[in-house]
Amino acid sequence: MAVIDFDAFRTTVPTGRLMALDVGTKTVGLATCDALRMLATPLLTVKRGKLAADLAGLAELVARHEIRGLVIGLPLNMDGTEGPRCQSVRQFAANIERHAPPALAALPVLFQDERLSTAAVTRGMIDDYDMSRAKRAERVDAAAAAWILESALGRLK
Repeated sequence: MAVIDFDAFRTTVPTGRLMALDVGTKTVGLATCDALRMLATPLLTVKRGKLAADLAGLAELVARHEIRGLVIGLPLNMDGTEGPRCQSVRQFAANIERHAPPALAALPVLFQDERLSTAAVTRGMIDDYDMSRAKRAERVDAAAAAWILESALGRLK
């Protein structure tokens, strides 16, 4: 796995499906896009457990969905600086490289600014769907991952 910038990612992975990860301390939201990269769709939210089990499950999803690259949300501070949450996400990406099954570890990784992704998704769930707090909690991380992936797809075009 190599963490690369947008231009290198565009060249390295010109086509195919991508998967976005919204990495939290307790859960990871996942989203995928179609092979033409037209639409990002929330996939699921997984509870984090042991690292080996988390990475094995992620590798299985990557294989099943024929993923060509990963987009990981980077929770920058509002002023654009990195704080402890960014360090945690970068460590998760490093763990993918060091400890994941080879097919997952070899995927190129792109970090995408995720500032306000959860807030935007939550606001939409309330305004557009009048969704209850319990239902929002089940779906917000995967929806935030889709938001992150949509942002990256816009920049990759």
